[in-house]
Amino acid sequence: MSADALPSLPPLLDLAGTAVFALTGALLAARLRQTFVTMAFFALMTGVGGGSVRDLLIGAPVFWVRDPWVAPVCLGVALLAWFTPRRWWEGQFLEWADAAGLGAYAVLGTAKALAFGVAPVPAAVMGVVTGCVGGIIRDVLAGRPSILMRPELYVTAAALAAGLCAGGAMLGLPRELAWPLAALAGFALLGLAIHKGLALPAYGRDPDGNVAFMEPTPRAPNLSTNYQGWLKPLTFSHPRGFYDVPFTL
Repeated sequence: MSADALPSLPPLLDLAGTAVFALTGALLAARLRQTFVTMAFFALMTGVGGGSVRDLLIGAPVFWVRDPWVAPVCLGVALLAWFTPRRWWEGQFLEWADAAGLGAYAVLGTAKALAFGVAPVPAAVMGVVTGCVGGIIRDVLAGRPSILMRPELYVTAAALAAGLCAGGAMLGLPRELAWPLAALAGFALLGLAIHKGLALPAYGRDPDGNVAFMEPTPRAPNLSTNYQGWLKPLTFSHPRGFYDVPFTL
């Protein structure tokens, strides 16, 4: 299949999306106080990991190996993160840019798989792989719970965008309509989760969502053993008050 027949973003926009993904990897390495080698590796793996796994699975040439700009952009992003204060990148701007990239790449990954003859449901899975696996590789290398192990709607948003793209192809909708709507839906869901703090319910919680953890983990996922329910109110065999003689409770 010729490269011209494959779905793609405009080159500059494509590189910008890759750079956003790469920056999230570089900033995680910075947060962990790692060396520049680690930061560059995190940036590259986060930027190209999902697309690389997708291409290997569908039998396509790995996209960034044949593109002379993708690897230099990822390494340039690592340099940028290394020489700039981390506070420049704090706040929600990077989260919103990442959300936009997730929606776009989930759709493009699905569309590319469909173009290689993959059935709609596996193609949608390839879309999720495209959008999420780079972040999963980043988190596993960093030794922290991956986006698959957290209740945030990141993977869910990718699945929504990919599923709508595959569904549009099954219904014969024009891609000029189906692709933007699918990407926008994924972006909107993740954006709503960012704005409202939405998350998926976790298995095993009681109906009102309350669980108790034995170990406090401020600013980190709650991964220790949890206990449902609450202790009954403490009662004593004698009413409270002042007494002149000893007694046994």
